[in-house]
Amino acid sequence: MISSRLRYRLLVFDWDGTLADSTSIIAEAIQSACRDIGEPVPDDVSARFVIGLGLAQALAHVAPALPGHRHHELSARYRHHYLARDAQIPLFDGAAALLADLHAQGYLLAVATGKTRVGLDRALAGNALGNRFHATRCADEGHPKPHPDMLLHLMSTLEVVPHETLMIGDTTHDLELARAAGADSLAVAYGAHQAEGLAGGGPLAIVHSIGELRAWLAANA
Repeated sequence: MISSRLRYRLLVFDWDGTLADSTSIIAEAIQSACRDIGEPVPDDVSARFVIGLGLAQALAHVAPALPGHRHHELSARYRHHYLARDAQIPLFDGAAALLADLHAQGYLLAVATGKTRVGLDRALAGNALGNRFHATRCADEGHPKPHPDMLLHLMSTLEVVPHETLMIGDTTHDLELARAAGADSLAVAYGAHQAEGLAGGGPLAIVHSIGELRAWLAANA
């Protein structure tokens, strides 16, 4: 049962860089994939910028000169490098406990991610979180971020309206997604994008650790 004291009924989390400490591995996989096929290697900021987008959109951004007929090569090399380290990716310290506490407090919890369905299901199973979320939405199931489709779908599925929804993420793509769907957003600055860039997305606040995230939610959500 949803408690009447809650400001938000639905908390929607991004995955990579928000719950999972994966941004370095993703960025390095992108850089290695570009190197493998002879494309200019993006710097760390550019590689991290595309985290959270759908894979095709992200790779097109980091290799804009690559002909369309070669996108599958870049995608294949990215998956090779990423999957080689996927099992090493941990949750941020305290993330699992935070989710457990929020669930017990009566929030609806969801995930909106640039991962594929196969990738998210693997991550949820590997972290024993399969039953923690009430709904999830992935980039290959509709329009990827920052299009509002993911959040609109989750709100519709869980019968929650925008003013009852809070999107929590580490990229400007997450904040744009929330704004486009009419929901509030909270930014975390320990993931892919830096605080300076996140501030322009209009979040209610920017937090710098899971501990700060927990404290903010306790006081404001």
